[in-house]
Order: sequence, then C-alpha cells, then structure tokens
Amino acid sequence: MTRSSLSSLTVAQIRQGLLNGEFSAHELAQCALAIIDQRDTQVHAFLEITDTLAYQAADRVDAMVVAGDQLPILAGVPIAFKDNMNQLGTHTTCGSRMLEQYVAPFTATCVARAIEAGGLPLGKLNMDEFAFGSSTETSAFGFTRNPWDLQRVPGGSSGGSAAAVAAGMATITLGSDTGGSIRQPASFCGVVGFKPTYGMVSRYGVVAFGSSLDQVGPFGKTVADVAEALNAITGRDPQDCTSQEHQTDFSANLDQGIKGMRIGIVPAFLEASGVESEIISATKKAYENLERLGAKLVEIELPNANAAMSAYYVIGPCEAFSNLSRFDSIRYGYCHSDAATLVEQYEQSRAHGFGPEAIRRIMLGSYLLSSGVYERYYYPAQQVRTLITEDYARAFERVESIVTPVSPRAAFKFGEIADPTAMYLSDMFTISINIAGNGGMSLPVGLGETSGLPIGVQIIGPQFKDENILRVGAALESCYDIDRLAPGFSAAGQRRGYSDSPRFAAELASDLCPAASTEGGAR
Repeated sequence: MTRSSLSSLTVAQIRQGLLNGEFSAHELAQCALAIIDQRDTQVHAFLEITDTLAYQAADRVDAMVVAGDQLPILAGVPIAFKDNMNQLGTHTTCGSRMLEQYVAPFTATCVARAIEAGGLPLGKLNMDEFAFGSSTETSAFGFTRNPWDLQRVPGGSSGGSAAAVAAGMATITLGSDTGGSIRQPASFCGVVGFKPTYGMVSRYGVVAFGSSLDQVGPFGKTVADVAEALNAITGRDPQDCTSQEHQTDFSANLDQGIKGMRIGIVPAFLEASGVESEIISATKKAYENLERLGAKLVEIELPNANAAMSAYYVIGPCEAFSNLSRFDSIRYGYCHSDAATLVEQYEQSRAHGFGPEAIRRIMLGSYLLSSGVYERYYYPAQQVRTLITEDYARAFERVESIVTPVSPRAAFKFGEIADPTAMYLSDMFTISINIAGNGGMSLPVGLGETSGLPIGVQIIGPQFKDENILRVGAALESCYDIDRLAPGFSAAGQRRGYSDSPRFAAELASDLCPAASTEGGAR
C-alpha cells in the first residue's frame, strides 16, 4: 500500500479492502503512522502519537478478519482525537500548559465507542487552548498549519482535527464544537465536519468549555465517512445525563436525493457586514445546485440570529469560568513552585498555567457572574437563547433543512486577525445553532474565486433530525468534483506540481510505507 493510496481511501473502501484481503489492519496502521511521521513536521496537527494503541487495535481487527467475524463500522479506519478527549494512558492537555503533564486515568465515551467500532487510534490532535479560539493560534504547543496553505490558519478550535484529515494523516477525526469549532475549521481545510444535535453524542470524558453548548462530532473526507462515524459514536450514555437514545442509521438515506425537499435560505446572512464576495458567490452557486437537484428553496427569517453572538459571549464565558475553576494547581494541573502562600500558589499557578485567551474568558465569566451584573447580562442572554431556539423551530415548520455560509471569509494568515473581537466574528454564522442545540454540517463547495482556498456551506437540520442534514449534504456533494486532500498532500496535487511549491512544502513520495516503530509514541 502506498501513502497516497491510503490517504485517499474512504471508510467503505477500507472495509472492503480488509474483507478482500488487499491489506491488513496492521498494514493500515503502519502506513498511517508513516504518513504522520512524514507530513506532520509541516502541519503540526498531532500533539501525541499513540502507535502502540493503534497496532493493538489493528491486531484485534485482523483477528476478526481471520475468524470470519462481522467487522464493526470503523474496522481498520485510522482515527485521531482532539486533545480535550480523555483516552486512558495518554496526555489530555487541551492545548494548555495547565494540563501539560496530565495523563488521563479513563477514556471518554466517544473515544471508547470509536475504538470499539474498529478505529485505529493514531493520537491526540492540536487545538486552541481549552477550545477558546477560531484559529488554533492559542495552543500552548504551537499552531497547526492549514494544509492548503501552510502560511494560513486551519481554523479552530478543532484545527488539528480538520488539518489531519485534509493532509491525509487520518481518515476520521473527532472534534468538539461549542460555537463553530468543527464547522469553521472544516470549511477552512476543505473537509466535511459535522456538529450533531446537542445530546446526540456523549460528552462524558470530554473536558468541558461550555456544558450547555459543547458537542462532539466527526471530520471526514466525504459525507458517507462522517455518517459512518456518527453511527459509531452516537447514542445514550448513562454517564452523561444530557445524552439521548437515537437509533437512526445515518448512512441509510444518503442516496435518496432531495427532489421536492424544502430547503431554507436566509438572505440576510449574505447581506451581513464583513461577508466576503467569494463566500457569497460560492453560497449562491450551492443554492443553484440545490435547485438543479430538485429542491425547493424557501426564503426564511431568523430574526434573533443577529443576537446570537452577544448571547454566546455571555453564556460561554460564564460556563467556562465555572468549568475551569477546577484547575486550582492542588488536585491536578500546573503548579507554580515559588509560591510562599496558598493564595499566591493559586494566583501564580493560574496566571502562568493559562494563556491570554483563557484568562480573558475566565475574567469575563467572573465579571458576568458577579453580584449586580448577573441579572443584567446572564438572564437576558438566556432569554435570547429561547428566542433563537423558537426561531429555528418556526423555520423548520416550513423547511426540512437550512443552508447558509459557514464563515464570512476563507482561511486567513497567521497573525492577520489580532483583535479578539474580530476573531470572534469568524463564528458569526455558526454560533446560533449551538445556542439552539440544532445539528449542522460544513460541506466543501469549491475554492474561492479570489483566494483559491476551500469554502464550505453550512447545512442545518431540525433537532434530532440529523439524517436530513446528511441527505442534503450527500446530494450536494455530488455536484462538486473536489479532491478533499489539500493539493500538496494528494496524488492529484503532486501530479500538478504542488508538492514542489513553497506554499505546499511537503515531501510526499508515493513509495511503499517503510516499517513504522512499534514503540509507544511520545509527545
């Protein structure tokens, strides 16, 4: 097997290859780890490699093949996890110095289910510190580069998860989404990213940012790959009281098409300030394709969506302040060694353990929850949340899904957006469904006319009707001939000479993978 061939395989192709004896799961793991070793020096998507765990999982899959057992959903699929998801024996840093030395004593439900489904766990992925960011620039361990242009951000906070798929280093990755942290990096990196309805996936074992907003979801190269990943990780978990039972086969309706389906569009979103022309053009082209596929476009209004950003930056910091209070340097976390008193130890440990963006949100949350302020901001934000939820509920009485832009712009250069408020606007189209709890997916719909970089559209569905989203995504996906691997990391891109360009500086030979080490990976 070659590196380029593994990079392009889908979940279904991996499964069929195992059944046909074309390769073993051990060979898949070996090749995937070799790809990471070669490519991640350029991208820096991984914070830790778990090669021993990958080989152990591969051996279990190979034993099932030999025994003639039915293979699980993700058998042999190279998979990796955002570094806010606990996995027994691995570091869970959340991209922060505060947890640099923390080793997980248990495994998150979403991680356990992905591995039980046959996934080969390759490692932990870079992220904005505690998921606070839209570019992966706030990680304490260095930023991740966008495989489409190594001088640009991959988005955030799940930037490592998106970049690993775009660079062909993993077939499936898991990320978390609190205000757009799956969909925005998926759009920036030209891959599919799915944020399920709140409660579809257990949050047990995932380090919390905003407990009423967070949701775990998959990245993949295709809608079908993402659907299979959802089949593996969704469902009720007694360890998470917010999780819900859901028996849907997310792969079942992908080929049904959308003829006659009513799809909502929001004209006000394309008229919003700061939306670049190539985003508007790509979104309108997607609308035209939906009509060609037989869908009926219906103009809808979401009158309170413009207040989502304000509500989010009250609710989110308040919940973050509460969740991050546990990192006190006493039970676990970074501990400042020169403190003379207990109070000084708290202060110095948190001041040095947390980065600037984490400190900013902790302080904002502390202020918003203080006496005399709480009533003026937190209560109104929750009222706005109710109004936004009602807006979506009314809209879905008229339509079966909604299609909008994901981000107002394509991937930007490192350091280009220094103002935190301007950075927050990267999520202006994604935040409202975290507020409401609906599911949404970012689907690549081509390259920008000006930037030449990937652009995605967001497909939104009614709560717990995430199969509607996938059905629309699969139909729309058929209209685009897109190589989901970044040009410098794909066989097609190499044939066009991208691998020789400084913009795509990576050595990507397609020879047979050399033997990968079977020793335990280190950070």
